[in-house]
Amino acid sequence: MSPRSVIPGRQRWDAKLVLGRPRAAELLAATLRHVPGITEAQASPITGGVLVRHDARVRAADVGRIVRRAVALVAEGPTGAGRPAPARPAAEPAPRADRGLVVRPVLAVGGGVAAGIALIRGSALSRQLVALGGVAAATAAVLRKAWHGAVDTTRDLSGAEAGAYRHPLLEIVGPHRKRLYRAAALSVACQISEMALGTFLGWTALVLIKGEASPLVSLGLTTASAQLWGLAGLVAAACAAVAGLSYTSNLQWRRLGQDIEHDWRGRTYAHVQHLELRHLEGERTTRVAGALTDDVGQLGTFFATSANEVLQLGTSLAILVPAFLLLAPQIAWVAFLPIPVIAWLSLRYQEKVAADYAVSGERRARLHSQLVNTLEAGATVKSFCTEDYEAERIDHLSEAALESNRQTDRNTIRHAETVRACTIASMAGTLLAGGQAVLNGRLRFEVFSPLIGLPQMVLVRMNRLGGIVDQYQRTLAAYDRVQRLRALPVETEGTGEPLDADKVLGEIVLDDVTFAYPGRPPALDDLSLTIPAGRTTALVGATGSGKTTIAKLLMRFQDAESGAVLLDGRDVRDLRRHDLREAIGFVAQDPFLFDGSIADNIRYGSFAASDQAVVEAATMAEAHSFIATLPDGYDTLIGERGAALSGGQRQRIALARAILKDAPVVILDEATSAVDNETEAAIQRTLRGFAADRTMVIIAHRLSTVRHADRIYVMDKGGVIAEQGTHDELLAQHGLYASLWQLQAGELAA
Repeated sequence: MSPRSVIPGRQRWDAKLVLGRPRAAELLAATLRHVPGITEAQASPITGGVLVRHDARVRAADVGRIVRRAVALVAEGPTGAGRPAPARPAAEPAPRADRGLVVRPVLAVGGGVAAGIALIRGSALSRQLVALGGVAAATAAVLRKAWHGAVDTTRDLSGAEAGAYRHPLLEIVGPHRKRLYRAAALSVACQISEMALGTFLGWTALVLIKGEASPLVSLGLTTASAQLWGLAGLVAAACAAVAGLSYTSNLQWRRLGQDIEHDWRGRTYAHVQHLELRHLEGERTTRVAGALTDDVGQLGTFFATSANEVLQLGTSLAILVPAFLLLAPQIAWVAFLPIPVIAWLSLRYQEKVAADYAVSGERRARLHSQLVNTLEAGATVKSFCTEDYEAERIDHLSEAALESNRQTDRNTIRHAETVRACTIASMAGTLLAGGQAVLNGRLRFEVFSPLIGLPQMVLVRMNRLGGIVDQYQRTLAAYDRVQRLRALPVETEGTGEPLDADKVLGEIVLDDVTFAYPGRPPALDDLSLTIPAGRTTALVGATGSGKTTIAKLLMRFQDAESGAVLLDGRDVRDLRRHDLREAIGFVAQDPFLFDGSIADNIRYGSFAASDQAVVEAATMAEAHSFIATLPDGYDTLIGERGAALSGGQRQRIALARAILKDAPVVILDEATSAVDNETEAAIQRTLRGFAADRTMVIIAHRLSTVRHADRIYVMDKGGVIAEQGTHDELLAQHGLYASLWQLQAGELAA
C-alpha cells in the first residue's frame, strides 16, 4: 500500500488488499473507526482507495502507522487473501431473499423446456441439452456474481444496512424510473423488430434456394412469387418499425441520460454549497469541479449509450435461447458457448482495471489542478522566469497520466479483441455444426436457414461488449467519486429560534473561546472579549494572532472547540446559520468577484436592489469615481475573479456590496489594505456615517485604518489580548500598539 495524499486531518491511501474485496474493505474501515483519534474511515473495493479523517492532535506519521497496521491485521485475518471466508455469524443478517430472483426462474424455465424437449425428441439430444444447460448455468453464475458484487460494493460505500441497498445503476437512475421503463420498452420492441427483419430475410433466401418457405404456406402464400411479394411487404414493414423504434428509443435514452446528468449535478452542487467550510477548503477545487462535470457527465453518458446496447443484447438472447431450444437444440450449445466465457472475461476485466481507472483518474485530476494553478499564477511565473520549469512539471504530470491511460487502453483493447475472437469462433462453430446436422439429416434446412443470421446479430453486438464494460467501469468509478463528495458532512442549522436581522443590536461576546486548525497549535486560547453594540471595534496585531479566526467563528465558518461566541447574548451555534449570516456583512482581504458586470457584483446577495441603491453604495465605498470612467460604466464586464480590475478596485466593489446589504453587523477584514492612503481616508469618512447605529468590526494591520475606532483590541500570537483601549489610550501605554504605530507612522507616542 502507498499514500496518495496527506494533508492535516485527512489522508488518502491506495490499498490493493481491498481491491475487489467488499468484505475486506468493510472490515478495514470498521477497524480504523475503532481507533482513538480516527473520526472517519472509508475503504472502496472499486478503486482500492482508503480515506481516513483524524483528530488534528494526532500526528500524520502516527496515522500512517495505524493505517499500515490495520491493513496488516485485515490481511492476516480470515478475510485476507488466500484464506477461506468465515462462517456467517448468527447475528449477521441472512442474504437477501431476492438474490437470484431473476436467475433462478430463468434456470427453472430453461431446465423445464430442455427436459420437455428431451422427453419429446428422445434421448439422442441428451448430451446437447446437458451441454446447453451447463452453458446457461455458467452464464447465470457469472452474471449473478457480477451483479451482487456491485451491490455489495454499493452497500459498503453507502454504509447501508443489509436489505437497504441497491445496485449502483438503480441508484443512479433514481427518480427517473418511468423514463427508464419507457426507453427499455422501446429498445425491446426495436430489437424484436430487427430480429423479425432478419428472419424475413432468411425466409427470402430460403424461397430463392428451395422455391418456398414452409411457414408462409400456412398463411396461404403457396407460390414462390406470392411468398416473395409477401416477404417484401413484411421486410418493408419491419424496416419501418426498426427505423421508427430505433429513433424513438435512442431519443428516449439520450433524454434519460441528460435528465440523470442534470439531476445529479443539481443535487450534488447543492450539497457542495452547504458543505462545512473546513471540508470544502480541504478538497482541491479542481477535484470538486471534476466530480460535478466529468464524473456526473459519465453517469448520464452510460444510460444515453451503453444501457441501450445491454438491453438489446439481453433481448436478443431472451428470444434466441428458446428459439434454438425449440427448433435446433442440436447446435444451441455451440451458438451460446461463448456467452459465459465472454461474461467471465468481462467480469475479470472489470475487477482488474478498477485500480487502473482509479490511478488514471487521480493523475488526470493532478494534471488538471496544476494546469489551472499555473494559468492563474501567470504573473508570478513570468516574474520569476519559470516558464520552462512549469512546462517541465506539466510534461511530467502529463506523461504520468498518459502512461496510466495507455495501461488502461491496453487492457481494454485486449479484452475487446478476446471477445471478438470468441464471437468469430462461435459463428464458425455454429455454421459448421449446423451444416453437419443438415447434411446428416438431423436438422432440416428449412429450420436452419432462418437461424443462421440471428446468432450472428447477437454475436456482432457482443463484439461491443468490451466497450460496454469499459463504460460500465468508468461509470462505477465516477459514481464512487461523486458519492464520496456527497458523503462529506454539510453545515447544520442551529436548533434555536429564527433570528430577525432587523432586531439585531449587534453585541458580540467571546467567552473563553478556544479554537485550533487541524494540525496546528491553538489560534485562540481561552479568549474572552466584548464588542459593544452600535460601536466600531478594531482588531489589530501580528499575523497569526487569530484576528480573522474571530470573524470566521462569528460567521460560523468554523465552530469553537470550547467556550461560546454570543450575539446579543445568544450562542451563535443555537441560531440558524442562514439567519446569522443574513445579519452580518463580511468583506475579506482578498474578495471574490464573479465573472459578470460591476453592477451584478455589487448587487450580489441583494438582487432586488435598484440601480440608484447600487450607485449610492458604490459612492460610499469610493468606487463610483473609477466606475464612471469605464466605457460601459456599471455594465463593464470584469472577467473571472475580477481580473480586469486592480486590487484596490476589487476591494472597493466588495465594500460596496457589503454596504448595499445593509446588515446590522459588518466585518471588514483588511478590506482597504490595497487602496491608497487618500482613498482610504475618504472611505473612512463615508463609513463613519454608515457605521452609525450598527456594529462594525475592523480587522487591519495598517493602524491608520483603525485610529478612529471606539475600541481597539491588540492581539498577540497565541490568540491572546495584549492591550485594549482607544487609539490615544493605547499610545499612552507605550506598549505593543505604540511600538507598531511608531513603526508605521514614524511618530513617537506623546
